[in-house]
Amino acid sequence: MTQSNGREPEAVISGSAQDAQDGGQPPVTPARKRPRPGERRVQILQTLATMLEHPRGEKITTAALAARLSVSEAALYRHFASKAQMYEGLIGFIEQTVFGLINQITDKEEHGLRQAHAIVRMLLSFAEKNPGMTRVLTGEALVGEHERLQERINQVVDRIEASLRQCLKMAVTQAAFPADADIPARAALIMAAVQGQWHRYAKSGFRKSPSDHAEAHLRVLLS
Repeated sequence: MTQSNGREPEAVISGSAQDAQDGGQPPVTPARKRPRPGERRVQILQTLATMLEHPRGEKITTAALAARLSVSEAALYRHFASKAQMYEGLIGFIEQTVFGLINQITDKEEHGLRQAHAIVRMLLSFAEKNPGMTRVLTGEALVGEHERLQERINQVVDRIEASLRQCLKMAVTQAAFPADADIPARAALIMAAVQGQWHRYAKSGFRKSPSDHAEAHLRVLLS
């Protein structure tokens, strides 16, 4: 998700002091643009994601989020019925982005083993580029929130693992992976390794890249 500072769009000023000197219209009072339909909702989610990039900060509240956006809490609730819905919006973004990229990989790459390699690299890169989202993926940001949020992120992880299983099954049919390999166990191991890198990244305060030693890990996991 492209990060934003969560502030209102800059004021628009028509005219200038030089215009007035030249006989043109005098400058008008700065006016605040009204967000386009859906824009405020996106701003809220972008700001929430940015706040999640500070794992050692205080628990995120709607009051803190509203203050960051310079709006009232009531304004937030015009777009989301609860904070849980805001987190669901972030999970929705994760789902749309990750599975869109998985589909691109499987559409462009015919070889199952290379598909699995590409998916793992994408998952690690996605986390590195979206640190706030990483805390959602690991469930860390969902502690103390509605339990349905953790259930939903678990479903996202299960779907990713299912995609990896499909890649490995294809690799077996292409004789690129051992025919006697335990595909479900191997896919679960790969997914656990990815989650481990996500956790390591978040727990380090986003200093230790999730992509560190990725190629070496892949050689072990996919051999």
